[in-house]
Amino acid sequence: MVVKKAERRLYLMRGEEALRIYEIALGFQPVGPKTREGDGRTPEGRYVLDRRNSRSRFYKALHISYPSSLDRWRAELRGESPGGMILIHGQPSTRAPATRTEDDWTLGCIAVSNREIDEIWSLTLDGTPIEILP
Repeated sequence: MVVKKAERRLYLMRGEEALRIYEIALGFQPVGPKTREGDGRTPEGRYVLDRRNSRSRFYKALHISYPSSLDRWRAELRGESPGGMILIHGQPSTRAPATRTEDDWTLGCIAVSNREIDEIWSLTLDGTPIEILP
């Protein structure tokens, strides 16, 4: 899986081939890597999808393994918390299932439509690598 933040796209990959491409929403401050809790940024780097939640406050959620030990170390040097609970998720449970919020609105997560998170959920496993690029 590859996320290109500047393009607002998530790519499900098989080798060098993109099998699926999804439009995404990011954190409300999308430019730059996540450095601390509450900054509204989506992390950048290499992580894995490490668990899933079908009973999230969003319509399904896949957890990203942020923060890494390097993310924690960098935040510790600054005396800050790196934050956490970064997800790929559907829409808030209170929204109509077929709609997708267009603007960057999350607290640092990657949001797609409910139909799209269903598809991503079915096509990935825990341990799937994800690279998040600027």
